[in-house]
This record gives sequence, structure tokens and C-alpha cells, in this order.
Amino acid sequence: MGRSVGVFVDDERTGGASPGPKGAKRPAQKRGKATPPRRPGKPKRRRSGAGGFLIGVLHWGFVLCLWVGIAIAGVVVYYGAQLPSSDTWAVPDRPPNIRILAADGQLISNRGQTGGEATVLRELPQYVPAALLAIEDRRFYDHFGVDIVGLAAVAVESLQAGRVTRGASTITQQLAKNLFLTPDQTIGRKVQEALLAVWLEQNYSKDEILELYLNRVFFGHNSYGIEAAAQTYFGKSARNLSLGEAAMLAGSLQAPSRLNPKSDPAATSARQKLVLSAMAEEGYITREEAQAAQIDPDQTIRTKVAGSESYVADWVESLMTAYIGEIEGDVVVSTTVDWDLQKQAEFIVREAVANEGPKRGFTQGALVAMDVDGTVRAMVGGVDYQASQYNRAVTAKRQPGSTFKPFVYLAAMEKGYTPDTLAEDAQFEYQGWSPRNASGKYAGTVTLRQGLAYSLNTIAARLAIDVTPQAVIDTAMRMGISSPLTAVPSIALGTQEVNLLELTSAYAPFANGGMGVIPNVITRIESKDGEVLYEASTAGPGRVIAPNILAEMNDMLKTAVEVGTGKGANLNGWPFGGKTGTSQESKDALFVGYTARMVTGVWLGNDDNTKTTLSGGNVPAAIWSQFMTKAHEGLEVAQIPAGSGEASGAGGAVSSQPVAQPVYDPQTGQQAVDPTTGQPMVQYVDPATGEPVDGFAEAASAPAAQIDPTTGLPVDAGQSAPAIDAATGYPAGTIVDASGQQIDPATGYPVGEAAPGFDNTPIDPDTGMPMQLVVDPATGQEVWVPSQPAQQAQPQWQQQQPHGIQPPGDFVAPQPVESFAPPQPVQTQPAPSGERKPRTLMDMIFGG
Repeated sequence: MGRSVGVFVDDERTGGASPGPKGAKRPAQKRGKATPPRRPGKPKRRRSGAGGFLIGVLHWGFVLCLWVGIAIAGVVVYYGAQLPSSDTWAVPDRPPNIRILAADGQLISNRGQTGGEATVLRELPQYVPAALLAIEDRRFYDHFGVDIVGLAAVAVESLQAGRVTRGASTITQQLAKNLFLTPDQTIGRKVQEALLAVWLEQNYSKDEILELYLNRVFFGHNSYGIEAAAQTYFGKSARNLSLGEAAMLAGSLQAPSRLNPKSDPAATSARQKLVLSAMAEEGYITREEAQAAQIDPDQTIRTKVAGSESYVADWVESLMTAYIGEIEGDVVVSTTVDWDLQKQAEFIVREAVANEGPKRGFTQGALVAMDVDGTVRAMVGGVDYQASQYNRAVTAKRQPGSTFKPFVYLAAMEKGYTPDTLAEDAQFEYQGWSPRNASGKYAGTVTLRQGLAYSLNTIAARLAIDVTPQAVIDTAMRMGISSPLTAVPSIALGTQEVNLLELTSAYAPFANGGMGVIPNVITRIESKDGEVLYEASTAGPGRVIAPNILAEMNDMLKTAVEVGTGKGANLNGWPFGGKTGTSQESKDALFVGYTARMVTGVWLGNDDNTKTTLSGGNVPAAIWSQFMTKAHEGLEVAQIPAGSGEASGAGGAVSSQPVAQPVYDPQTGQQAVDPTTGQPMVQYVDPATGEPVDGFAEAASAPAAQIDPTTGLPVDAGQSAPAIDAATGYPAGTIVDASGQQIDPATGYPVGEAAPGFDNTPIDPDTGMPMQLVVDPATGQEVWVPSQPAQQAQPQWQQQQPHGIQPPGDFVAPQPVESFAPPQPVQTQPAPSGERKPRTLMDMIFGG
């Protein structure tokens, strides 16, 4: 045991091996210095479990982060390589804005891709950008474009909620996306957004980035930028926004198409409270200010309503390229629109449609008002711009009806007719076309003045055929009609479509002395720096109506509103002229009238072209009267131009030609009837003295006007006579019966004979004479009574074509006889306005 211990001790100190088996030779020991014994080694200490795990986590976490960093760097490099070189990066120019102003400088609207002009940050109230920062990017002034702290906070918040609670994009990132990228939600786009945000931060100051953002961000309803949003929603500049309005706009950025005052007021109000609370938390405002700025839940958010002036703005925008070419920067457009008249027109049209539309079956209206030089003062393109942006004054083309007839009559006056030319109002057929009067009644022999005043279709049709439809088109285009027209006889009745703007402007020469006009709404266009890009010129087409012809037209168009279809219009003592128009089935009802100061056209109807119970003389004339009365308040009364060298009263001309007047039966007080023709009798008087014309005997020997049997119209002296049909002996085209008697195509009876019941007049079976329509003094109703025979023989009339048109100079006037008194006043009836106006023969015929 002692040996064993010794050996053990020896082994421990010297490091010797254990003794071998018994008898084995021990190795010899070297002499010399002894080797010191080795100390036995310490046993290896084991690390605790928690510390080793932490070190392992840190180790592998570092390794993981390294690889993630490498991966992220690779992704950044990959998507960054898809961007253009940073040397070429630049903030794109903001799309130009068109700022449109009324004549007094008031803003009408902004047009362009942005909907508003750019603003400068320093001009805004401090709470406008503060509201944006409080809700969108509280650490805006602390990050370098990408908010790492914000990202971490959102990540933790989202992990706790189990969903993505909110976005983590900074204002700089949102700007980068708006300026350079698409809105796609992809990893590649987010990486590029971050890169561009860092670039923006390196090249622009924080205030510049915030200003860029405020002028580019989308606020809904086609509004890009804080100025556009302020104008769209509140009708004011962003410089004048209140704290509550600023909070609403900042809150809408989360979902601008939905969270805006017009789309969802309730959600916008809730979002506004959140923004105000955030502003208070950040110290931008106090809690008391936040509370005061909140919208009362029971209070409706008042936003700007786009009115009729927006139709004007759309029209102006459509003209810009034609005026100045491609728009390269913000421009300011000054217009001729009178803001007060514009609002008056809008109100009057909307009220009329609301009050009369349900009863008469129409839903839309339009109005154009301009000075007599073509300067547009007001335009209403519809009753509700927000519901429909379709401009019924400029874009829509509808049948003008009888408002087109003045151009037919103008062409006839220029050919040599006068307002006192007689014409036959009766049915006829021309090349398969047979025009009819809307009332179904026919007046027989009338003057052209009466034909226009009472809108007799057959008279206008005869004139158009005689002067030719192409001449009518040429006249209309010279006056200002620009829509393409087809040369067919029915053009006389206004069957071809035009727009209200051109129709109204075509009446301006009647009001201004015969000078053509070009409708104008723009006076000046300037750049934002004040450079004049366009300025209106006073040049125009020049004279389009001769003075003597102008006097005749104004004479007739005044008659149309005094006793004709337009007598429902009135203007408090101002002389005016005008014409009504109603298309088939009353689908369109119009009135266009003018004074020496202004021309206004009104249209009413339906967009789907359905029929109504309107006529141009009722609601359109009433709208015209209301608007023009407002427009003429405070103005000195002026006379309508009567033409050069003509005497005039209220704008009409006094013709040197004898004037046809009815011949009255002294016993009945009614117009006498010629027993040979069954037609009402007329006599000619001197227009200056009112006395019957002298020289009847000489006139009786004058040759009768040559009549074209095809049209029933006189042939000009300079024209060659129509060819004679050898088979009948009549001019070619004449209708004859089997016995060779010439037949009137309008009545189907021999020429010169009156058809039974002609003109819807009953025949007295006892006398064979047409009965007379009189007013029963007891009931006030019109009744048919037997006519009284004349006491003396009737004057002999020269044979005439029954439904032709003959100038007075080619006519044989009847010899006045003692039994026929001068024209006397006939029965009267109260006018709609409460005034008592004398009833005329035409009133009696047409039930006026």
C-alpha cells in the first residue's frame, strides 16, 4: 500500500508512468537536473445555462441581422437599379392651373388637372400645416425621409393588435410616391419610395418638402393641393381657412375620395375631432381651441355648391388652346361675365323649372345673355351643374323652331319684299312637302308683318321657297349661325339644329344697328407673372344688314312682341323686339328677344327630347322678361335702331308704301268679307296720315304681278317667265282638272273660288256667306254669327292668285266706299298682365 501511495506520489509529482508488470526492466534514468513535477491541471468549469443561451441568441442574432442586412441591401440595389440615374431626378412641374375671373375680379372657378393654383407655405395660417403634421407625420422635422422610430412603433402596435393598424409612410415618402411613382402596393414600389424620400431630404429643405406636398396631395373631387380643396369645399382661398376647416381637410387625406365634406360629412366630422385632438397633444393648439373648432354633430357642414358659373368656366377652358395654344404654366383669365346677372339668371331659370316643370313636363332650361356687341354677360347651361355638367347653352343643339324665321324674312326683305307685302296663309304642297300652321287654322290674306308676328308657317315656307333655302342659309350664317345647315324648304320652320349661343348672337345685329358680332367671353389672359398672353379685340364681321332692311325687320319683330306670339313678354317701357319658337310636339320652347342694350335667348325642354306642353310665348317669355327687367334696372331707356334715313317711333320703320288695314262693317263693327272670295276685306292707307291712298284708278290699271304657279309666289321682274306647258296652256307645273280649269293646290278648288268652310270658317246656310266670329258681351266668349250683307255694292277686286305673295306696288287696292268706316277698335279682353289690350283680327282668328 505504501508502494502504491509512493508510486502515486511519484507519478503525481514527476509525471512518471505506472510500474509495469513484475519482472519488467525499468528504463534508465538520465542524470542531471531533475525535471520539476507538473501540477495537476484544474478541472474545466462549465458555463451556466442562461448565460450561454443569451450569448447564443446574440451570436445568431448578429449573424441573422447580417444576412438580413445583406438581403435588404440586395433588394435595395436591385430595385434601385431599376430607377433612372439619380443625376436625372427632378421634381416634375405642377400641371398648370386656369384661374377664371368674372368681370369684377371675383373668382368663377379654377380649371386644369389640379383644380387650383399653387400656394406658398408662409402665406397659410400656421394651423394649416400643423394639422397635416399632427395627423400624418409627427416626427417630420426629426427623420431623414424614412422614420425608423415610427416604423418600429407601428410594427409593435400591429403585432399587439394582430393586424396592420396604420401606415408608416412619412410625408416625404408620400410626396415621393405622388411625384415619381404609381400607387401600387408592392415591395419594389415601397423600396423605391424610400430611396426617393431620402433623395428629396438631401436636396430640399423640410419647409420646401412640406410646401410641395401641400400643393400636390389629392383631397378628393378632382382637387389637388390645399388651395384647390379650399375652393372646392368651402369656396374660399386656403389663406382664409378656419381651424376647423383645416382639420377637416387634413383628416380627409386618409381616404380623400370618401372622407371629405361632400361625400361623407359624418365620417369627416369624426375624423376632424381626431385631428384636433392630435394637434392639442402636440401643442399646436390648446384643448379649448380644439373643442371650439369641432363641428356640432347636429350642424350640417356647409360646403360650396358649384353653380351655373361652372358652365361658363367649362366653356372658357375649352377655348384656351384656340386662344393661346398649349398652356405651359398657371394663367389668369378675365371674362366678361357679370357675376350678379349670372346669379340672377341662375335663380330665375331654376325657379321656373321647379315651379312650372312638373305641370308642363320639362326638366331643363338654358339662358344666354349678351350685350349688343356680343359680349356675354350671363350663361346658364342647366338647372343643376352638380347633377349634370352638360352645357345646354353651348354644347346642345336643338331645333330653334320659329325663332329661325327672322332669317327667312330677312332674306325676303333683301329680295325686295316689305313688311306690308300681302301673302296668302293657306295650305299648299311643294314637291311632296305640305307645311301646316301649328294651330291648324289659316288666316287667308295677311301682311308679312302679321305672318311673322303670328308665326304662320305657310308664309315662312312660301318665302323660303321663293328666295331659295340656300339664300336663307347664307343669310343665317352671315348673321352668326355657325352650325351646318342643309338647303331644304323646311329650314323655314326651324327644323335644323343650332345651339342657343349662336342663335342668340345672330339676333344681335337687329339690336346694334346691323353689325355682325362674334360671341366673346374672354377679355384678357395673363401668366401668373402678369405677362399678357391674349387681349380681346373689338374687330368683328362688320355690317351684315342694310339700314333700310334693319328698319323693316325691327318693325316686324316689335310687332311680334306687341300683338303676336311674343306678347307675353314685357319690359317696363323698354322698346324691344323678339320671336318665339316651339318645335314639333313642343319638345323645345324658345324665346329670343333684344333691346338696344342686350340680347337674351331662353330655351326650355328635356334632355331626352320628350314632348312638353310648353310654347315659346309662355314660360320662356316669362323667364326672359324677369331676367331682362333685372338686367335693365337703372339704365336709361334707349330705342331700338330703326335704320338710316327712316322715321321711327319705338324702333319700327314707317314705310313709304301704302299699308293694308282691315275694312270694317259699320253695322257689326267686324271686318267686312268680300262675297266673291269669302275673304276678309282690306284697304290701303297712307302710313304717315292714316288716310286712304289716292290714285286708285291709276293703280287699277297697273299690271298684276306675275305669279309662279308652282309656289304661288310672285316672280321677280328680272326673272324670266316660267315655261308654258303646250298641253294645258298654263305655266309648267300648273294643276288643271279634266275641263282644263286651273286648280288651286292648297284648296283643291278652281283658282279664284273659295272652298266651302275655307279657313275653318262656318258658312251661313241661309246666305251662303262665311259667318263672323264675335265676342258675346254677356259671356265674353267668342261665337259665330251670320254676317250682315253690305248696304252697297262691293268694290271690284283685281283677279289674284289666292295664296300668293305680292308686293304692294304690284297690287290693286280696293276703292274706299262710304259704307265702310275707317278701322275702328274692336272688342277687347283683359291682357294676362291685367292691362286691357285691343283684340286684333289675328287674335280672333287664332283665339288669342
